[in-house]
Amino acid sequence: MLEAIKTYFETIPSLHRALILAGGISFFWIIEFAIPLFQFKYNKTKHAALNIFFTFTTIVINFGFAFMMVKASDFVIARGWGLLQVIKMQILFELIIGLLLLDLIGAYLVHLIEHKVKFLWKFHMVHHADIYVDTTTSTRHHPGESVLRAVFAIIGVVVLGAPMWLVLLYQSVSVVLTQFNHANIRIPKWFDQTVGLILVSPNMHRVHHHVTRPQTDANYGNIFSFWDRIFGTYDSTNINDIVFGLDVVDNSKHADISYQLRMPFDKSIKSDY
Repeated sequence: MLEAIKTYFETIPSLHRALILAGGISFFWIIEFAIPLFQFKYNKTKHAALNIFFTFTTIVINFGFAFMMVKASDFVIARGWGLLQVIKMQILFELIIGLLLLDLIGAYLVHLIEHKVKFLWKFHMVHHADIYVDTTTSTRHHPGESVLRAVFAIIGVVVLGAPMWLVLLYQSVSVVLTQFNHANIRIPKWFDQTVGLILVSPNMHRVHHHVTRPQTDANYGNIFSFWDRIFGTYDSTNINDIVFGLDVVDNSKHADISYQLRMPFDKSIKSDY
């Protein structure tokens, strides 16, 4: 079974990766109609248009960095560099350790840095500026932020000595989990008390999208929820107290592409709040 997974992701076609992205958003989009948590008074399709625009900019950037990622993986593996090359292990443990550390470096760590470095935070603001957080918000990233995340993904590959099949598997899982934890769906308490101890749930991630601190600077996890508990960045604010958006930007322009693209360079917008 694991060998079959490895073989598949070693040769996964670009079409299949695109279907994972589109299929995940489509699935959670439908679920949002059926069991929404918040009854947003908005045009759901119009709201998605801006976020899908940022999806395409991210795809273009990632495509540009894909060659460097493959070369980085080949380089470290050829020289036996990186944790997974120095410490040889069975495929199951390679899979588990790889997913854990790629998530820690490529998701949790870079996300934390984006909130702590003022210049980077202004790029990440675009993601937080969505006042109607739903599954399409998962793709809402300024092109500058997409570049930063691609760089950290490559750093993760080098540190781990990760083979490309593992990287592509991680990215596929990460995409779906991101779509899930941004989805505007009702999640029962038992889920957070069981599965939520391992995986990030929508209830946990909604806290991160609150309009003000300290909630905004908490719950950075993408796949695994325990990173926040381990590093003391977990916040359990009641979801009924959550208000989406940012109090340092003009939230009435949440769907203005020009305003969103200029946000990192707009000196009138405070980088701390």
